[in-house]
Amino acid sequence: MFCPYCNNSETVVKDSRISEDGFAIRRRRHCTKCDSRFTTFERIQTKELIIVKKNGEKQFFDRDKLARSIKMAIRKRPVDLHKSEEIVNDIIRELETSQQSEIKSSILGEIIMSKLAKLDPVALVRFASVYKNFSSAKDFKEFIAQLKN
Repeated sequence: MFCPYCNNSETVVKDSRISEDGFAIRRRRHCTKCDSRFTTFERIQTKELIIVKKNGEKQFFDRDKLARSIKMAIRKRPVDLHKSEEIVNDIIRELETSQQSEIKSSILGEIIMSKLAKLDPVALVRFASVYKNFSSAKDFKEFIAQLKN
């Protein structure tokens, strides 16, 4: 593992623990050259997931991108940050247990929205506004009206 500060390839694992969700190992590392400390995570990956965008472009699934979008949706909401990590892990498990290795971005978006709907209605609207590309207040109003029904 390379040190993120000095790029030295010799680092030492000082501590290993199972993450709170039980699906990763958290390792505290120490660089032998610059004496810095940093944390890494090991996660199980059962298969390579590929996201197929609306325009047909394909890209590898990015866990960090998913986590960032969920954290942005719940930002400044009365939602425990651990819940966002749980949602990310749930979504990944759902995608990995599906029979497909290529997943349409629209399916991923709907899965995310279903998880956010159970968590926080404002977070759902925030995510939907970006995912569905709202361009006016009318778009928000129509989406909220659909939620009420």
